[in-house]
Amino acid sequence: MQRLNDTWMRLAGVPLLALMGQWMMYGYTNTPYPNDWRIPFFFMIGAILVWEFNRVGIIFSRRRYPELAQTLKRVLYQLGWFVLFCSLIRITQTFVYQLIGLWQAVGESSFQPYFFNTLVSVVGTIQVAAVLEGIYLYQRWQMMYIETQELKKVTLQSQLDSLKTQLNPHFLFNNLNSLSALIASDAVEAERFLDELSTVYRYLLQQNSRSLCPLTDELAFLDAYFHLIKTRYGDGISLKMAIDTHFMTYLIPPLTLQILFENAIKHNIISASCPLTIQIYSRDGMLYIENNLQVRKVTVPTHQVGLENVIMKYKLLDHSSVLIHHNDETFRVGIPLIAPQPNLLST
Repeated sequence: MQRLNDTWMRLAGVPLLALMGQWMMYGYTNTPYPNDWRIPFFFMIGAILVWEFNRVGIIFSRRRYPELAQTLKRVLYQLGWFVLFCSLIRITQTFVYQLIGLWQAVGESSFQPYFFNTLVSVVGTIQVAAVLEGIYLYQRWQMMYIETQELKKVTLQSQLDSLKTQLNPHFLFNNLNSLSALIASDAVEAERFLDELSTVYRYLLQQNSRSLCPLTDELAFLDAYFHLIKTRYGDGISLKMAIDTHFMTYLIPPLTLQILFENAIKHNIISASCPLTIQIYSRDGMLYIENNLQVRKVTVPTHQVGLENVIMKYKLLDHSSVLIHHNDETFRVGIPLIAPQPNLLST
């Protein structure tokens, strides 16, 4: 429960409202304002008592009905409390006024000061409480919004972790198959392939726990990774890069390029007669990975785990959306390049 922050109200607001309320009461009842210091003094004491009792009601109502969905119950609780204690304090105060001769009531007008004294206190308290309730509602909404965003991030992280467990074994399995084929046909190339695979997988394990890494690191990793792919497919695949050097220090989620390469390889025909060309280029602060589209016919439906992984990463970072565009000839994915900041690399 948020603390009731009404220090200034208690120190200055209540006394000022008491003096205004007293002036209004005398004006309404057409009673000459007596030249007696006890009138404003006792009225101010009464106002302080009214607020101190009513702030207890506000605190109790918030403890009993703290949630946004309980706003109506909380407000009704406060209204009942205000009417009860304002009436008790102001009726008692007005009666004391008459006993000590501070208020001279005659005939039918004797009820008027009791009613209006109570009414001024109730209305004044409701106005102040409405402001405090508005602040309380905003604070609760802000807290719920933050909690919702944190829960959303936790959910996305859980989904991302699930996607990672699907992706990494898939990557390792494909390259082990390639290594197995090389061992039988070319032992020297198999040894080199194993070295590159070790380099790639070491990087994969190191970077998988980080949120971001420099683009230059990803491209260096991609060189080793593409060697594995090239060994596997030969002339069936090629890579072209055109990246502005200005963006080399910019950041992207680690292994994004490998994921998008895997996505292109998985969904397209790759052969010497139908080569797959993958292009990586920068434009307007985005990095694009584009390939010619030659969709392979599959009997098992795909769930686009790779693309989901990339999209989840950027959602988790609260950054610009991943752009996906395709037509009959090309498939293109655009990922935002994130300006380098020291605190981003530490996560």
